[in-house]
Amino acid sequence: MKFAISVFISIVCFTSCAQKKRQIKGETAFQKEQNSKFKDASTSPLKDSDRRGFDGLEFFKFDSSYIVKAQFKRTPDEKPFKMKTTTERRPIYVKFGELDFYLKGESFTLNIYQNQSLIEKEGYEDYLFLPFLDETNGLESYGGGRYIDARIVEGDTMMIDFNQSYNPYCAYNDKYSCPIVPRKNYLKTRIKAGVMAFDKH
Repeated sequence: MKFAISVFISIVCFTSCAQKKRQIKGETAFQKEQNSKFKDASTSPLKDSDRRGFDGLEFFKFDSSYIVKAQFKRTPDEKPFKMKTTTERRPIYVKFGELDFYLKGESFTLNIYQNQSLIEKEGYEDYLFLPFLDETNGLESYGGGRYIDARIVEGDTMMIDFNQSYNPYCAYNDKYSCPIVPRKNYLKTRIKAGVMAFDKH
């Protein structure tokens, strides 16, 4: 009887431990979504060696002060240009608009871009690309800057949530070709929100 009870306890412990191990880390839906994508071999940018030991990305603590309302000004007369990447690839982008906003009492401006080939794909017709650099780069965050996904808005304001900023795939695997953040999108402040630098094992 004691043996049976011991076996039962072992099975329960194994099952509960396995379930805990499979739990996706993250304080917010965005964080859990990112960790789930990185854990899944079919969607992860990680090298196999890094993914096997992966238990979650590091994020700055969620901070609602990094969710800002920006004045959105479209720039319809901009000419398409070839954006530099970490490889020889030069995708065609156009500056779609400018975002003016206040963050912690200071005013900033970011350019927002549109990938001219990506908008031809279903589901990306209104997709916009918001890359930025800040003073955490190379310290707490990836040295090459971070990205935010956005969508075209109808009005003249757009919400920017820096808590949803993420690293280029090049931060995890050098097989990827990633747009280099234009210097005009450098924010002279510390953006302590979003994904942090990746600690490669």
